[in-house]
Amino acid sequence: MGFGSYDESEQKDQDVDTDDSEGVAVHENDHDGEVSFDTEASTSDLVDKLGDIKDSE
Repeated sequence: MGFGSYDESEQKDQDVDTDDSEGVAVHENDHDGEVSFDTEASTSDLVDKLGDIKDSE
């Protein structure tokens, strides 16, 4: 067998017995709410600051 070769008979009909009881519940900690913050900066100031950050990278 050369590099990358495989026996196709080993690749078909693979049954994997999985136990879903130990899985992660991705929606277990969903939160509905809102985020707010106070700032003295205007939207224009924030956009300018973002531009400065992107330019420095």
